[in-house]
Amino acid sequence: MHRILLIDDHAIVREGFRRLLEEADGFEVVAEAGTPTEALAAARRHSPDLALVDLSLGTESSGLVLLMQLHETFPKMRCVVLSMHDDPGLVVRALERGAQGYFSKAVAAEELLGGLRRVLAGERVLSSDLSPTSSTPPASTLTARERETLRGLLSNLPPKVVAAALGISDKTLYRHRANLMEKLGARHPGELAHIARERGLLVDPD
Repeated sequence: MHRILLIDDHAIVREGFRRLLEEADGFEVVAEAGTPTEALAAARRHSPDLALVDLSLGTESSGLVLLMQLHETFPKMRCVVLSMHDDPGLVVRALERGAQGYFSKAVAAEELLGGLRRVLAGERVLSSDLSPTSSTPPASTLTARERETLRGLLSNLPPKVVAAALGISDKTLYRHRANLMEKLGARHPGELAHIARERGLLVDPD
């Protein structure tokens, strides 16, 4: 039996998902929480296998911050986002902060339950209604140096100035740009800028 922690600031929403999970085979809702503080306390008390997390918990950033806290404090517990927000950049930021799955609240019940089972089996899963851009998380994860280079490339500064600030040559800067384009699936520099902003890659994960 998989032990589930439900985290959502609306009690009626938690009730609906509790019924869905407990009517399905293999799930037991061991705790509910409406705030990050309650969620952390419930995770300590009940040691769930999986936390189902809404990102809107009273403040804009609280869900993302909570994801990091859960991931760092309870590394064996899997976290899955269940949110009304399907912005690709938000999806990527959630995955970077430790989520093993991301599902929109519009997803069918059967897909959600199947996705949770896959996450518990070790997979990373996104719901089928999310945009293709957000369904490639490995390619979206950049190192701190890559983010710094990307910000320089997308600034309005001349390439020579950007290269000097990074401590590299112009030639190396253009090589880094080509590598970033390949990694993010951009066909030209303009598309690189679009992808970076859409996925929230110009903001440090911390």
